[in-house]
Formats: sequence, structure tokens, C-alpha cells
Amino acid sequence: MPKSPKPPAAKTPAKKAAAKSAARNTDSGPGRAVPAGGDAPAERMAQVQALAAAMPHNPTKPFEHGFASGVAPQPGATVDPDSRLPGASTLSEENGSGKTGSVAPEGVNSTIEPLDRVRVDSTGQMLTTNQGVRIADNQNSLKYGVRGPALLEDFILREKITHFDHERIPERIVHARGSGAHGFFECYEPLTDLTRAAPFQEAGKVTPVFVRFSTVQGERGSKDTARDVRGFAVKFYTDEGNWDLVGNNMPVFFIQDAMKFPDLVHAVKPEPHHQMPQAASAHDTFWDFVSLMPESTHMLMWVMSDRAIPRSFATMQGFGVHTFRFVNDAGESVFVKFHWSPVAGTHSLVWDEAVKISGADPDFHRRDLWERIESGNYPEYELGVQVFTEEQADQFSFDILDATKIVPEELVPIRPVGRMVLNRNPDNFFAETEQVAFCTAQVIPGIDFSNDPLLAGRIHSYVDTQITRLGGPNFHEIPINAPVVPVHNNQRDGFHRQAIHRGRVNYEPNSLAGGCPFQAGAAQGFVSVPARIQAKEEQGKVRAKPEKFADHYTQATLFYESQTPVEQCHIAEAFRFELSKVTVPAIRERMVASLRNASEELAKKVADGLGMVELPPPMPRALEQPAPPEVAKSPALSLMARPGDGSIKGRKVALLVAPGVQADAILELQATLAAQGAVGRLVGPRIGPMPSASGDLIDADASLENEPGFLFDGLVLPDGDEAVAALAQDGHTAEFIRDQFRHCKPILVFGASRMLLSQAGLPLSLDKSQAQGGTGLIVAEDGTGGQAGEAFVQALAMHRHFGRQMDPPLV
Repeated sequence: MPKSPKPPAAKTPAKKAAAKSAARNTDSGPGRAVPAGGDAPAERMAQVQALAAAMPHNPTKPFEHGFASGVAPQPGATVDPDSRLPGASTLSEENGSGKTGSVAPEGVNSTIEPLDRVRVDSTGQMLTTNQGVRIADNQNSLKYGVRGPALLEDFILREKITHFDHERIPERIVHARGSGAHGFFECYEPLTDLTRAAPFQEAGKVTPVFVRFSTVQGERGSKDTARDVRGFAVKFYTDEGNWDLVGNNMPVFFIQDAMKFPDLVHAVKPEPHHQMPQAASAHDTFWDFVSLMPESTHMLMWVMSDRAIPRSFATMQGFGVHTFRFVNDAGESVFVKFHWSPVAGTHSLVWDEAVKISGADPDFHRRDLWERIESGNYPEYELGVQVFTEEQADQFSFDILDATKIVPEELVPIRPVGRMVLNRNPDNFFAETEQVAFCTAQVIPGIDFSNDPLLAGRIHSYVDTQITRLGGPNFHEIPINAPVVPVHNNQRDGFHRQAIHRGRVNYEPNSLAGGCPFQAGAAQGFVSVPARIQAKEEQGKVRAKPEKFADHYTQATLFYESQTPVEQCHIAEAFRFELSKVTVPAIRERMVASLRNASEELAKKVADGLGMVELPPPMPRALEQPAPPEVAKSPALSLMARPGDGSIKGRKVALLVAPGVQADAILELQATLAAQGAVGRLVGPRIGPMPSASGDLIDADASLENEPGFLFDGLVLPDGDEAVAALAQDGHTAEFIRDQFRHCKPILVFGASRMLLSQAGLPLSLDKSQAQGGTGLIVAEDGTGGQAGEAFVQALAMHRHFGRQMDPPLV
């Protein structure tokens, strides 16, 4: 392909200075392409923008579908960069040394050079440490005297033992951060007409389970409240063997074929040249990848919605994602999709709250799960199934083997079949939660697979992952295994990696590296022989997707249109935040161009939030005329349709107190909350006992400092002039109130605390909003509980009061 044109040179010192400043940031960037500013960082920034802009969409995407395309795949699209700058990991690569050497030779993998480079002959050589220090004595450790204790300073002993001790790695590649619990599954009724699977053979049958919840992209020590997909993996210990239902809290996925899974994970993980950002997707490589993969649009709607920041594991749905099969004793099979629904309802955090919680308590979800089980508020979920025949599936406008699609409940209702209760915490985190190994290949009689191409890859991958955790994926780089022909792919990292790859791109398709390395196509690359039963048959063994897989936007539109206006605003805000972190404007524009095919309204909101003067043209569709959808709007997809059982079990409420507080109403409300399974914590300027207005002592078990407002589900402000004056003198109080207000949580104000609302900058016109059916801000004029307390409990059961949400927030 021809080289992209160079951006115009900066014409003024001010423009040059702006270019230099913008090019020195690795987080966020200007709304428009910045012209080259005369130094290497600005020149690279300009060339990266030109390289990405030269690929406004993925031109090979239409050729991925259909048998003919699978027999003769097209070469990957590439763009030649203007120089080697865009492909560099670091601009400092030219600063060579005797160790680093020089810049990597262009297009060369030096690890496959002759084995002389790594051969070692120790004949006549002295023993050394790994650092090359000669060892005088390899028989004895260093001791204080001949019969004395061994000394910690013996670095030779420590190196030798430490190297031996650390020959394994336990962390998973994805889903590394997890939390687990024991429990049981109880079947509602026999499903023997559908399946012979052991857990569903009789009403009341109980099967022990172990469940592991997890985030996908973060490392083991990352935060709980990141915007991310959550793993929802259930191991059934049945009497016919273990069955693992390994799912997520979202029913769809980013990709349609397991071939793209390494590319997806590489793109969403921290960028390889500087390992940032951790546990977040708001960066270039992720959005570069998904903007070139339009089939991800439906999943992006879910991830940008509040589903990606759940309130707790106990209020999070779970899905099997793929289409599986039920098989009965007669060998008859039907398709089935699995749904876990929390009895407490499906609830989420808001973004500002999630960000603040991650700083105050990165273990927020893990702690919540542990505390609920320890306190007896056991998380409970109902298992539902959607069952349909192959004949029914053939009539759907979408392909049920496509993991980016759902089967709307309006087409196939969900049938409740049992419940799961988590009632025991693990005894040892490492022995149970960390070492548990889930695998989609682990099924029992009565459960079988569909031909979902993503599922097929998981069947292999999960087994392989367990093997990898005992060794390493880079056995091909052990010298005796290395080929003598060049190796260029996007495999990275792991134990004993020898190759030092240049650049930040490790996925395909990409635009940041001009599309390289790119697929060779049929003329030069390996193509499986399309074996057929008969020579004239259309179908055979082939690398391709069914034509219906090319509909990348219909269900993304369905999801967006099914959300309430508040949830639609959250989706737009999430796209705005994530894409504002991208440093390459062309990637932002490409993503907005893709969103236009899902929702013009959403694309316009996102574009406005990113300062785009004009909307880019809609991205070309892989399928110009998709089949008309059976369902245009599915209320069940909205979180607002899943309020739960209306209880307040497990909720935490902050009851502010200070010396001189009118304690009766506070203590009465605390008792009411406890009776309904909620926790009301007395939060003061400090912890410990303090006198109430009546002279009695009340004991604050938390402080405004150690338990910030965003950790609670509701707030109660007390009466008592002295107490209110003390709270007003603590700057944490206003922050506490503002966070509760901004996060749309219920607030109950007793008597004198009305002054605290003004101090926090809340709109006073909302003081009487309860009388207008308003926004969860309840004012008790007389400083006592009564009806105000009842109204607060009702408001707490509603979880959020989005009627007062403002973007941007006024407080």
C-alpha cells in the first residue's frame, strides 16, 4: 500500500511547543492530530497518527465470511511507516552499550541465529554465581564459627536455593484476581426429559459447588472495582464427576472465534513497552483493536454500561456465554444457554464511586463477599435456562454459535431450574481459591458442546493453561527447539522469554504498527485442505465464519435501545472517558465511526464529549443488509428491570455522629436497619465513645477518615446543634455528603443537619424533593425518625436515585 502523507510541519513556535508537550504524555492526548514539532517525540507522534489514520477501518473484514473466502484468505492489510520511529518501543533505543547492543535489525528475529550464540562449554572453567562471580566453596554455607548458625548474608547459598525454589508460577494469564466461596446447588424439578446431567435428576437434589468470581484483565494484586468483565465460574461436584460452568457476568463476548483471543487479551492488557495501565481498558491498544473488530460493538455496550462495575458479587448476574447442549438418556439433544440471577437483584456502582473505592479499599468486592457469608447473609442465585431446538435456531435472524449475540428472552423465555447458595468461606485462600482449576472441557454425561468456534478454543485453552502454570509457554525458544527460519508473531512474555521485541504492538489487526506482522494470505501462507465428504459439496474444513456472524451491530443497537436514559448516559460517559485516554486521534475517530452503525445518538454524544467538530463517516459494514431483528427493544437488558427482592440485606449505611448528637433517632434507625439485614455504622470525626445530647455515651466504630462516604449505600445526618457544629468543622463531612449525593444514594437529614447540606454545596431546592416524589433526599424537620426513617429504608431499597444525576456533576 502507498505510504500515508506526512502531516504538515508546525509553522509557529507556539505550535511546536504544543506538539512537544503533547508528545511527551503517555496518558490522554489532544483531540486533533498534532503536527510534527521538530524533535523525535513529536515526530513519532505525528507518524503514529498518520499510520493509524491510513487504516480507517479493517478492509479485510468482509473477506472473513463465507466458504470461498475461507479457502483463499486475503493478505492482511498493511501500511508502510514513514520511518522506523512508529515501531520503536522507546526513543532511547539508539543509546547502545556492550549489553544492549544497537537498534534491532529491521525485520529480523535474532533468536533463531545459529546455536553457537548460546552454547556453553565449562571445560576448565571455574564455578560462578548467576552474576558471574567466582565461587570459592560450593560445599558449605557461611556460618558464624564452624558450629555456629548460618548467616543471612550468604548470597551464594540464597541464590542457589532461591533459584531452585522459584521454578514454578501460579498466576493465571487472565482472571488472575479472584475470590471464591463454597455452597450448594438445589434442583427445583426433574429435567430428565431434557438431560441426564446429574444435578437435574430430581427435585430437591443438592449438589456441592465451589464458585470463583474474578476480574479478567488485572493482575492478582489489582483492584476489585475496575471497569471489566467479571468471571463467574461454578464447579459442580456431581455424583458423576465434576462439571465446570465457566462463565462471565455478561452474556456476550468481544470476539467470535478463539483465533482472536490472544489478540484481544494482548490489546486489553497493559501496553508492553511500559506496562500501563493496570486493570484498565482506557488506552490505545485496546481501542485500536476493538475499533478494527466491529463484532465487538455489542460487548462494548455491556462493558461501557454499569454491568462492568458491579456493586458486589452477590448482586451480579452470571451467564454461560456460549450455547451448550442438553442430552437426555435417549441421546436426544437440545440447545441450552445458562443464566445465573442474584436474588438480591442486579446492582452496580457508578464510575466516580468505583474509582474512589479502588483507592480506599481495593479489596471491596472480596471483602463484601467474605463479610456477607460470615454474617449469614448468604449470596443466593437462581439458575435459569433457555432451551430451544436446532430447528428453532435456524429461524433466528442471528447465529446461535456467535458468542457476540444473545437469545432475547422475548424469543426464548428463561426457565428457572434451581438455586445456588454460597454459605461457606474458604479455610485457606491459596489452597482453595488460588489453586482451583476450571475448564470448559470438564463436562458430565448430559452436557455437551455446540460448534461455537470460541467455545472450541476454550476447550483446549483451559487445559493448556493448567499445564502452563506448571512450566512455561516458551518451550519453542529453548535453543534446541528454535527453528532456523524467521519467527514473527504476536506471542509475548512468560517464563524464560528470550526474544526482546521492539515496539508496543502485539496484536492483529492493528494500525499502530502499520498492520504488521500481517497474515500472508493463500498465496504464501498455510491453508487447510478443504476436505469434503463429496467433491461437489459446498462445505468442508475451512477457516471462515458463517455469513450471519457478519452482523456486528444489530444486537449492539438492541442493547443500547433497551437501556433507560440514565443507563444510556452512563454508556456515553464511559466511552467518553475511555476514549479520552487514547493518545491517537485516528483511533478515537475510528471507534466513533463504528458506533454510528449501532446508534447515531450514542455516537453524537461520544463525539461531542471528545471535542469532535464533525462526525466521521460510518464505518463500512461487513454485512450491508443484515436480517431484520425479531426484537427491537428488550426491557430485560436494563438493570432497572432487575431490582431484586426489594430487601436491603447486605447494604451498609453511614450514620454520622459527634459529641452532642441527638442519639435516639439514630439508634432507632440503626436497629431498624439491622432487623432487615442491613448494617448501620456509627461514623464520627473519630472512633470511640462520645457523649450524646442526653448524656449517654455512644460508640463510633468508624471515622470520617477511615471509612469514606463512597463505601456506603446510604447516609444519615444527625440532629443536635453541638454535633452538627462539630461535623461542620471537619472537611471530611462535606466530602462524605457530596460523594453520597453525586453517587445518587439515599440521604436522610435530621433537623439541624440541613446546614450541612448548604456547606457541602448541595442544591437547597432539593431539600423537599421527597414531597415531590423526588431524588432520595429526605428531610425530617423535627429531628426524629418515624415516617422519615421508613421513607429512608424504602429509598435504600431502590439502590440508586438517578433523578439527581448531573453530567458534569455540580457538586
